Amino acid sequence: MEKEAPFSRAVTIVRSLLFMLLFYGLTTLLLIAAVIASLFGQRAIGVISALWAGAHRLLARVVLGQRVVVEGDLPEGAQFIVIKHESMFETLDAICLFKRPVVAAKRELIRIPVWGWVAARYGLIAVDRKAGASALRAIRAQALTAMAGGRAVIFFPEGTRVPHGEAPALKAGFAGLYMALGVPVVPIAVNSGRVSPRNSFIKRAGIITYRVGDPIPPGLPRAEAEARVHAAINALNDLEAPAN
Repeated sequence: MEKEAPFSRAVTIVRSLLFMLLFYGLTTLLLIAAVIASLFGQRAIGVISALWAGAHRLLARVVLGQRVVVEGDLPEGAQFIVIKHESMFETLDAICLFKRPVVAAKRELIRIPVWGWVAARYGLIAVDRKAGASALRAIRAQALTAMAGGRAVIFFPEGTRVPHGEAPALKAGFAGLYMALGVPVVPIAVNSGRVSPRNSFIKRAGIITYRVGDPIPPGLPRAEAEARVHAAINALNDLEAPAN
């Protein structure tokens, strides 16, 4: 990435600060709304979550100058979806891509006061990486329940956010869930880390691309399934983000 001119750098910083103020301010208001909505059931929380994700994407577009492009057809309904994880962006934007998806995320998120309680009521699947087989059984049960209700299950097979361009091996949890669910997997690559890098509040203008890979059938040997998913979710690693 080319070095930014001082003025451009200043504009980027101001945009990033404004985005944080607006987004987290709105998040606080919607969190209160979600607590109230929880009295009316999971679908009501889903409406607030959709508003939250939609506001996030709109602010990213208007304030930061980030635009979303989807290459390929996004699947609908009950699907097992694995996504490259480079930024917080896709964790929120997934709610824009799919209808009331259930996201598997690290258990620590459930412990966030108020937000964690709302997330659990929404249907977030808490992943305890230290619990081993018992955790896999619990995740499988929650995932099957979600899919039976017509909801997509989203899993980040790398386990955590990684810098753009890096392609670490998949965590063991993916193979366990793949074999336990016995359903096709839809892999999706994303290059959000180019404009919204992890561990940085600086967010740059540009295009965030999702690339939907071919479905991977169930029942493949573990090594083959992992190799196919690994290749598909890293399909955008070597591509430069287009100018806005």
